[in-house]
Amino acid sequence: MESMLNKLKSTVTKVTADVTSAVMGNPVTREFDVGRHIASGGNGLAWKIFNGTKKSTKQEVAVFVFDKKLIDKYQKFEKDQIIDSLKRGVQQLTRLRHPRLLTVQHPLEESRDCLAFCTEPVFASLANVLGNWENLPSPISPDIKDYKLYDVETKYGLLQVSEGLSFLHSSVKMVHGNITPENIILNKSGAWKIMGFDFCVSSTNPSEQEPKFPCKEWDPNLPSLCLPNPEYLAPEYILSVSCETASDMYSLGTVMYAVFNKGKPIFEVNKQDIYKSFSRQLDQLSRLGSSSLTNIPEEVREHVKLLLNVTPTVRPDADQMTKIPFFDDVGAVTLQYFDTLFQRDNLQKSQFFKGLPKVLPKLPKRVIVQRILPCLTSEFVNPDMVPFVLPNVLLIAEECTKEEYVKLILPELGPVFKQQEPIQASNMILLIFLQKMDLLLTKTPPDEIKNSVLPMVYRALEAPSIQIQELCLNIIPTFANLIDYPSMKNALIPRIKNACLQTSSLAVRVNSLVCLGKILEYLDKWFVLDDILPFLQQIPSKEPAVLMGILGIYKCTFTHKKLGITKEQLAGKVLPHLIPLSIENNLNLNQFNSFISVIKEMLNRLESEHKTKLEQLHIMQEQQKSLDIGNQMNVSEEAKVTNTGNQQIDKVFNNIGADLLTGSESENKEDGLQNKHKRASLTLEEKQKLAKEQEQAQKLKSQQPLKPQVHTPVATVKQTKDLTDTLMDNMSSLSSLSVSTPKSSASSTFTSIPSMGIGMMFSTPTDNTKRNLTNGLNANMGFQTSGFNMPVNTNQNFYSSPSTVGVTKMTLGTPPTLPNFNALSVPPAGAKQSQQRPTDMSALNNLFGPQKPKVSMNQLSQQKPNQWLNQFVPPQGSSAMGSSVMGTQMNVIGQSAFGMQGNPFFNPQNFAQPPTTMTSSSSASNDLKDLFG
Repeated sequence: MESMLNKLKSTVTKVTADVTSAVMGNPVTREFDVGRHIASGGNGLAWKIFNGTKKSTKQEVAVFVFDKKLIDKYQKFEKDQIIDSLKRGVQQLTRLRHPRLLTVQHPLEESRDCLAFCTEPVFASLANVLGNWENLPSPISPDIKDYKLYDVETKYGLLQVSEGLSFLHSSVKMVHGNITPENIILNKSGAWKIMGFDFCVSSTNPSEQEPKFPCKEWDPNLPSLCLPNPEYLAPEYILSVSCETASDMYSLGTVMYAVFNKGKPIFEVNKQDIYKSFSRQLDQLSRLGSSSLTNIPEEVREHVKLLLNVTPTVRPDADQMTKIPFFDDVGAVTLQYFDTLFQRDNLQKSQFFKGLPKVLPKLPKRVIVQRILPCLTSEFVNPDMVPFVLPNVLLIAEECTKEEYVKLILPELGPVFKQQEPIQASNMILLIFLQKMDLLLTKTPPDEIKNSVLPMVYRALEAPSIQIQELCLNIIPTFANLIDYPSMKNALIPRIKNACLQTSSLAVRVNSLVCLGKILEYLDKWFVLDDILPFLQQIPSKEPAVLMGILGIYKCTFTHKKLGITKEQLAGKVLPHLIPLSIENNLNLNQFNSFISVIKEMLNRLESEHKTKLEQLHIMQEQQKSLDIGNQMNVSEEAKVTNTGNQQIDKVFNNIGADLLTGSESENKEDGLQNKHKRASLTLEEKQKLAKEQEQAQKLKSQQPLKPQVHTPVATVKQTKDLTDTLMDNMSSLSSLSVSTPKSSASSTFTSIPSMGIGMMFSTPTDNTKRNLTNGLNANMGFQTSGFNMPVNTNQNFYSSPSTVGVTKMTLGTPPTLPNFNALSVPPAGAKQSQQRPTDMSALNNLFGPQKPKVSMNQLSQQKPNQWLNQFVPPQGSSAMGSSVMGTQMNVIGQSAFGMQGNPFFNPQNFAQPPTTMTSSSSASNDLKDLFG
């Protein structure tokens, strides 16, 4: 007998032909696609198990195939016996329906080459898992080779077999007759299922209380596939040719022993002399001690010993075995509850699912994924149960890899993402998803995030439930870095803003602001400045919490390195918004201090940045002015002469008196001027004029310093205090002459001369004037005022008053007077000066020839401005003072006049005629700055 079994095993192992080709002729292939060979099972592991799918529904199945080539060595009648035995077992299995029995999807089909039938998806037989790899493809799949049973799997698997036997013994009145690891199949979910009903025996009196089961005598001449496995067979089969339900319980005991001993049975049977082997086995069983059961867990050791008892009546029945404490394990009970879930109502299910999160961490991951997850996802079809099932599914998802999540969990979550009915369940689903949003965004592919996850977030922001809105706003910052920027900018931010503006809940409004503040770092600068900050001004409420939220966003934007607020927005929008908010009556002291602190920081930065900008602009303007002066040398010759005159004017006004009365600086400036003229191509007439100017400058250098002279006033002119002493005493300070503008006071006192409107007049020199210029410098300086008192203190510097050094104080409101100033005549060099002498008006007489009538001072002040003002305007092309300033001077030009005559630098012939339209002048602007501040 043993040799026959070994021969059969050898034959099965050597079969390498492609069984798929044998299956192709089987009717099963009409409805099912046969895939890869994955396992083996049944009596003698004769059935090859393939994975497959149903063509119509793509439902996954397992295809069991028996290749008739395995029995080619037998004679025809033996072949028929084997085929009949196999057929009987499959047909019996097909008729029986129970969760603990392997479910047949398609009945047995026979073809010339094979037998085949389809069942639920299968992983492997228990024999394969325990290391019996007969009739498996080579090499052995790692899925089976490395498979290890967890304790909870073993416990629940044995419990399932016990429940299956209880069904057969109590309900069907049947003895299985061949409970072995080969006939216990682990389906794809890990559940243990019974098959192999080839030798089952039904009761002859099923209606009676005590069933009777006929038993056939062991026939060693039959093929091994026509006999049960003797290593798992109860002794009474062989020794007394009897069987009963207790015989299956003995077989269960041997299976339990094999499970805890790596697949090794408790007794090895000599198939050559089976009666002798069983007699020896019977003797060993009667003296079975605990030492033989050391690998069996202690809590079930005694029960296994009872199952292996020689006396069948001592053995526990199947129903008793299902209730032993060994199976009262939390994991086993949990798995058992899932298997009976379809029998429970919603209330029972909800209570169970609520407690499940405490149990899941105690179970192995493979058990959870294989056994529990499919049961949970199957409940998604019940909308009322989704809020109870979903937390457990997401808890499992946390332990899964991204690949496992995408393959096993995400497809089941698709409908749940979109579920909106019933409303109460929908709200709970939203809350659960929001709490696990980081998980979803981390493991869900980007396309699915856009299509399923983010729309759910948007729905939560628009939900009528304040609780959901609050939770959503609190959670968004935790996963904001996982949201793509377009979705955040175009969909998420607008909804947060709408939630803030439209809600009636203060908590939602505050949480909206806090949420925006936390996700600012994920936004770009200009979006924040153009979209977020203007939105803050639209918020209607003024509660302290809201105001502090607004302040927080401003401060975060202001201080963030990537963001920042421009000084234009600080000055134009931010500060005008913040300052009124800072004095809201609802703010307490600490909140007010927070506002003021931020406002001060903003003001300090505003001051610093704008001051820096102005300083840079000033430097650039100075550099540009230098470039403009250099560029003006390349214009036409007429413009060159004019620019030379402008530069001379700048020198006179910037260094009045100093360049004329000091040596080295004048020489350097003249040399520079001379070099400029030499470099230019001048006409002969222009060169003659230049020579005269140089000659006048030399005379000025050699001339003695001016000293004041006392003049006897003309009877018709009202005497005033001579200014000559002041002029001469302070001549050295004229180079740094400036007019400062003090702070304004309540009285109508003007301390700035430009407020009077100063006009500058240059008279066209006559021949007499030229002769006077040749002999010496005759300068007439005079002021005409209307409605002003101008007290002059000779003890102070020129243009000074007792109150302010360097400032001429002028007071409005006094009656119009016309003070007359003595003409200043400068004697030639070497002339003696007397203390007082009558005023010599010859210098004025020289201004008028026979062809020009004399004009009084009053008449002169009433001349049209353009007669002297246009002579002062430089040619076009000069950078200038604004037209508004020049216009102001023209309005008052008839009231006051300041003229200088006799200086060659002010010869009108040196200036080009200005265009009809007045242009601005940088020289005039600089001169007025230097004179009047």
